[in-house]
Amino acid sequence: MSKPSLPQLKPDSLAYALVGAAHAVVRVRAGTALPQALAAIFDDLAPPAAARGAIQDIAYRSMRTLGRAEALLARLANKAPSPPLLHGLLCCALGLISNADDEAADMPYEAFTVVNQAVHAAASGPDTAHAKGMVNAVLRRFLRERDSLLALVLKEPQARWNYPDWWIGATKAAYPQQWQAILNAGNSAPPLTLRVNRRRTDTAGYLHTLAAAGMPADRIGPDAVRLAQPVPVSRIPGFSDGLVSVQDAAAQLAAPLLDLHDGMRVLDACAAPGGKTGHILECADVALTALDNDAQRLLRIKDNLLRLGLQADLRAGDAADADWWDKQPFDRILADVPCTASGIMRRHPDIRWLRRKGDAMQLATMSGRILDNLWQMLRPGGKFLFVTCSLWPQESEMQAAAFASRTKALRLPAPGQLLPASGAEQDHDGLFYALFEKAA
Repeated sequence: MSKPSLPQLKPDSLAYALVGAAHAVVRVRAGTALPQALAAIFDDLAPPAAARGAIQDIAYRSMRTLGRAEALLARLANKAPSPPLLHGLLCCALGLISNADDEAADMPYEAFTVVNQAVHAAASGPDTAHAKGMVNAVLRRFLRERDSLLALVLKEPQARWNYPDWWIGATKAAYPQQWQAILNAGNSAPPLTLRVNRRRTDTAGYLHTLAAAGMPADRIGPDAVRLAQPVPVSRIPGFSDGLVSVQDAAAQLAAPLLDLHDGMRVLDACAAPGGKTGHILECADVALTALDNDAQRLLRIKDNLLRLGLQADLRAGDAADADWWDKQPFDRILADVPCTASGIMRRHPDIRWLRRKGDAMQLATMSGRILDNLWQMLRPGGKFLFVTCSLWPQESEMQAAAFASRTKALRLPAPGQLLPASGAEQDHDGLFYALFEKAA
């Protein structure tokens, strides 16, 4: 895949951001997750902070509007735009100007500015300069025929909802009453939710700290604080000192559900990037093993714990194997297993374009092996928390029921399936929780 090169564009221009975001769209369409795509682009370009923010914002918007943009392109262009970078550029530009009426207030640029800068972006690149006239014609035609074109393409489910058709069908089948709200939730930008480190401060005190810094916020959980306006972590009061961490409110339910007590031996399996790891250690003085199969991802956990002033035994190993285990049973096990991540679309809108219809069953099979393997490591009378960020029943409730049947585990009260929610008192992603106890 070619490296981005933007020698003729000013880093503070929209054209620069459009090309950077277009490269991200190309990489996602080729199978790379958006965070990794952006990281590679930032490594290549080394853009200033403001340009990084603009590229990231446009790339994420493009993932949330990709179905609509590609449907429009099919009607606006005589043939599929080529090379892929041209396709990505047009998708990014259309994502910024093809907003529905209820999205108008969220558009960061004037339409004519987007068109002019998209043409400038095309003209600047050796692979797209030949198509600058085509970019101009396509985008200006869209603006002229906006209402009729949108009315036409929005009859198509993929353009209307901005998800693959199979994903829409699966959501309808699983949630016949709530499917539209679920899809809409996945197309909204996520809040910035913080977890207050109870070892350093308390939620009420930290809300006062935010207020003094001119950052309005609401309490949406025991340790959960939602900022009214997202900001870079560098601007979050006390973040570098470990007062808070960034963590969705639904993910903050895991540690309390484990019923932790000082002195316990605890396993956090599939632990990276370590949000739940930190929360466990903030809740109790336990001997914690954080396991992940990716040694590089363990470094992120190490960095997070260092910032929080906490320690854990970090181990690289496969949760479906036991070769890393010292045969000493754990009092508590958190199994946050691999899944399609269909419940966290707000934060990872690229996932819908990367998954395939059969992924849920394949991942459920893998996760079942992990659960069975970890269960043998739990002491009698111990508690086992199964977590997944999927909405698909085969990965969540069906998996939990099958696990209980195989192991004869006692199922304890837990939230079960949480659907994505955004409101004054609840604002969280779609996670699933099942809690089990091993017979003494």
